[in-house]
Amino acid sequence: MMNMKDNRSLNQAKEGFFSDLYQNIRLIIRLMGDSRVNFLFKALPVGALIYLVVPYDLLPINPLDDALVVWAGCALFLELCPEDVVTEHRKALQQIGKIKERPRTVIDGEFKEPH
Repeated sequence: MMNMKDNRSLNQAKEGFFSDLYQNIRLIIRLMGDSRVNFLFKALPVGALIYLVVPYDLLPINPLDDALVVWAGCALFLELCPEDVVTEHRKALQQIGKIKERPRTVIDGEFKEPH
């Protein structure tokens, strides 16, 4: 079942770890605001963030357990969301990225002080 959803994994982007993380955070935020996503699914990333903030830890291997719980909550959330909704939001984020990545015009010039 996981092979069928490879395009939705947390490691989809090919630009690097931090770029993937940033894109997935944006994707999760968009999905949290989408009414087509089940309310109970939305509790997963919220619960993971609450676990991160609450000072009580279930496992004594700080901060690895915190990172694992947050990653698992977000990964499970993305897997449980309807595939077509996730794909729609990924495409929208890619379009937003393309708009922001337009080449910039550089104007070369010199400044001359008046005499």
